[in-house]
Amino acid sequence: MGGNVAMLYAGVRPARIRKLVNLEGFGLPASRPSQAPGRYARWMDELKTLHRGELALKAYDDMDGVGRRLMKTNPRLSPDKASWLASHWARPDTAGKWQILGEAAHKVTSAQLYRVDEVLEIYQRISAPTLAVEATGDSLMTWWQGKYTLAEYHERLKQVPHAQVAVIQDAGHMLHHDQPEQLARLIEDFLT
Repeated sequence: MGGNVAMLYAGVRPARIRKLVNLEGFGLPASRPSQAPGRYARWMDELKTLHRGELALKAYDDMDGVGRRLMKTNPRLSPDKASWLASHWARPDTAGKWQILGEAAHKVTSAQLYRVDEVLEIYQRISAPTLAVEATGDSLMTWWQGKYTLAEYHERLKQVPHAQVAVIQDAGHMLHHDQPEQLARLIEDFLT
């Protein structure tokens, strides 16, 4: 989500961005206008669910439970890294349950359709040198099962005037967790 937002911002406010690093911010599959009625209805229903408290993030009995949850999402994450991340990703509440420091509203589907033609216009206005970093684990195939592919993303990136792609080996979507040193070197080289 963050990489996608950064790309859009860089094209809308190009004078504010000197260099841009995008970590697996692929954007979304193209949408069709016919999807709008269902999308708006789902959004309204999910907002009601959110306001009733039914989308609350799960609490965990201890920090180890949070660590196991992180490792379930990212099998490459070692127990020591998961434990360290858990201590920054959650806090105990007054009852001693570990609460994720996140926002349940992120579970709500966006009402807006993803209009690729608009995105490409924005990409063309990115003036900053751009480093698009992706992992060897194909996140798009995992999420979209062919509805949106890495090849399609690379086609979109061709609209960014000064873009280069780099690949982090032996990493998944959370490449900053999986290969932090490799990623740090890549970013340092790009920024200098």
